Amino acid sequence: MKNLEKYFDLFDQSRTSEQAMEELVSLFSDDIVFILNGHEKKGIENWKLFVKMIFQENSDLKHMFEGWKKVEGTDLFETPWAVCGKRSSGTVYTQTGKDIARLNDDGKISYLENVPDNANMFANYKN
Repeated sequence: MKNLEKYFDLFDQSRTSEQAMEELVSLFSDDIVFILNGHEKKGIENWKLFVKMIFQENSDLKHMFEGWKKVEGTDLFETPWAVCGKRSSGTVYTQTGKDIARLNDDGKISYLENVPDNANMFANYKN
């Protein structure tokens, strides 16, 4: 659970800090499965490419989340989140949604599903 609590802060910090990026990557298993708008990607290298794409498209980001809670009857956790960002083009935006996650036996994030309220949020992500 500790890794989930660190996730959003490290994600935001890793845009400008290599140390934060290393810490962020260390939260995940090498065989991470992540879902963006229903599209499944696998592996830590694909996840790092996704983060790189986010940072290329945004000059600033700030996430807020309510707190991770166990989904009753499952091995999943979820939290509502909100993000405000400034795109590289200079325009600003806000977005809300939820993340669903699973931890492996080592406490690393092995599954992460991003469910934005706006289904077009990651429409540009083609990796």
